[in-house]
Amino acid sequence: MAQKQIKVTLVRSVIGTHKSHRATVRGLGLGRVNSSRVLIDTPEVRGMIRKVDYLVTVSEA
Repeated sequence: MAQKQIKVTLVRSVIGTHKSHRATVRGLGLGRVNSSRVLIDTPEVRGMIRKVDYLVTVSEA
């Protein structure tokens, strides 16, 4: 069975955010505004998304 995937897109700049939030965005593989990554939907990834939910959008891959 294939693992569920989600698409994460950075929609706001990380300028002025907490250092740990910038590190989380980098950990998700996002660099510039409007950059996207398709990631496997795991509890760890969901936790990272929850931490920076005000900077990213999530959709089905």
